[in-house]
Amino acid sequence: MSRFLLVCLGGAVGTGARYLLSGWILAVAGTRFPWGTLLVNVLGSFLLGVVAEIGVTTAAIPPTLRVAIATGALGGFTTYSTFNYETLQSMQAGAFGAAVANILATVAGCLLAGLAGVALVRWLMA
Repeated sequence: MSRFLLVCLGGAVGTGARYLLSGWILAVAGTRFPWGTLLVNVLGSFLLGVVAEIGVTTAAIPPTLRVAIATGALGGFTTYSTFNYETLQSMQAGAFGAAVANILATVAGCLLAGLAGVALVRWLMA
């Protein structure tokens, strides 16, 4: 199967997973803050750190599979467009504090989660 089709298949899996997880978080946490999108982006960043570190430092994930997971599944799973939309919605509703909190939590959370994924793999491989 070509890389393109694997990326498409991975994207479908990631998009479905995002839909299910975001919906569940929405049902649990409510709509006052976009917790589902934040959780999806932080978790996706962590998993991308894990996949990238394993893929770059070992032969455990072949390049084609790494592209299918990183670009396909995790690309479909995480969602900058939804983050952007929800932040703009908060701003338009006059909830500037929530908008700023979402921006800071997403950027910091995703960076820290990506670093945590890399650190986890390095720790496990040590």
